Amino acid sequence: MPTPRPPQPKQSRPLQTWHFARRTPNFLIDLHREQGDVFGLHFQKHPWTVFAHPDAIKEIFTAPASALRAGEGNEILGPPLGKHSLLLLDGDEHMRQRRMLLPSFHGEKLATQKTAMERVAEDVVGRLPRSQPFALRPQMQEIALEVILEVVLGVEPSDARHDGLSKAVGNLLDRIGVPGRLVITGMLGPEHPIVKRMFKPILKPLDAGIYDLITERRGAKDLEDRSDILSMLLLAKDEDGNGMSDPELRDELVTLIVAGHETTSTALSWAFERLTRDPAGLKRLEDESRTEETIWSDAVAKEALRLRPVLDFVVRRVGEPIEIAGYKFEPGEFIAPAIKLVHLREEIYPDAETFKPERWLDTKPGTYTWIPFGGGVRRCIGFSFAMAEMDVVLRAVARTVHLEPVGEPEKAVSRFITSSPARGGEVLIPA
Repeated sequence: MPTPRPPQPKQSRPLQTWHFARRTPNFLIDLHREQGDVFGLHFQKHPWTVFAHPDAIKEIFTAPASALRAGEGNEILGPPLGKHSLLLLDGDEHMRQRRMLLPSFHGEKLATQKTAMERVAEDVVGRLPRSQPFALRPQMQEIALEVILEVVLGVEPSDARHDGLSKAVGNLLDRIGVPGRLVITGMLGPEHPIVKRMFKPILKPLDAGIYDLITERRGAKDLEDRSDILSMLLLAKDEDGNGMSDPELRDELVTLIVAGHETTSTALSWAFERLTRDPAGLKRLEDESRTEETIWSDAVAKEALRLRPVLDFVVRRVGEPIEIAGYKFEPGEFIAPAIKLVHLREEIYPDAETFKPERWLDTKPGTYTWIPFGGGVRRCIGFSFAMAEMDVVLRAVARTVHLEPVGEPEKAVSRFITSSPARGGEVLIPA
């Protein structure tokens, strides 16, 4: 007797696409409540099966890479990131690139990178407007962009290429953040001529700047002394002693730009949007930020990423027949662990919809219950880098200014593949 298919939404595909693209409040939560821990969703070219229980998440994250292919699951990201992006690769090629990238985000270099992050954050925080409401997200984007230019690309403000690269990166991020581009790519597929034409003029200035930078940096005499990620990638070798080609470097750098900028700036905006509505929690961060301790800032970052994960899902494409949560899936099908739904489970997080950083003071994140960076062999390699940047910025803001919330709590809106505060995290610095 064939395995029954997971329950499917009653809404038509266009209506599901509309709700998903607009981050309609409670759309996923309502589907979860109506359909259970496994249900269908069809808003892209291919339908998904969504999983919301940690046991199923564990099955997915521990499955053989050949059975569940994350690179193919991320195909919607192909047009801006490129075919060599770590997020688009599977199998041996994915592991090769991952091993070459990992050292750039760990060890003694991270301490040097944090120093640069702090300098950038303090400069932007010192210029925040006073006595008038403003959205934090653009300010967090400015910090994240400058961190990318200095820490990832190794281009400081005094560099003649700085402003041109900054403009090209900002233009790409603004243009791909339009929800309609995600919808069109999802419905037509990343290889469709319309999709390719849509992205070509957006990418051209940035690609030119990055290739020029790679060419110049390959001839640098001080690569081993530099701490920027581009320089470290130029030194990286695989097991056969081969380095990355220029197209591989380009795709990994654009991946770091898009992933690092959007996720970090959005996560920080959500952290302050939630924390400013918790006066005692904000005061605690302000007090801690003047010390060497980072216990509370770490708890604030973890709770913000739990309650307002930047990504609602990670996606896998089935490569071999596999059974998950009692359902059988065949090659070509798409499955999606639902980060947001796992993070809202009451049996794991009592009072789950309330922002409570204190829940992390005596609890470590669960491998399959706190998954803002995904999991398994596909866990985001920039996890430590992102958490370090969040800590640096949270503390820099808290020790410099006092923020107060503006208006009602903000709902989530779609920006490319992320869920962002509707008003950008609106706050006020009193006179």
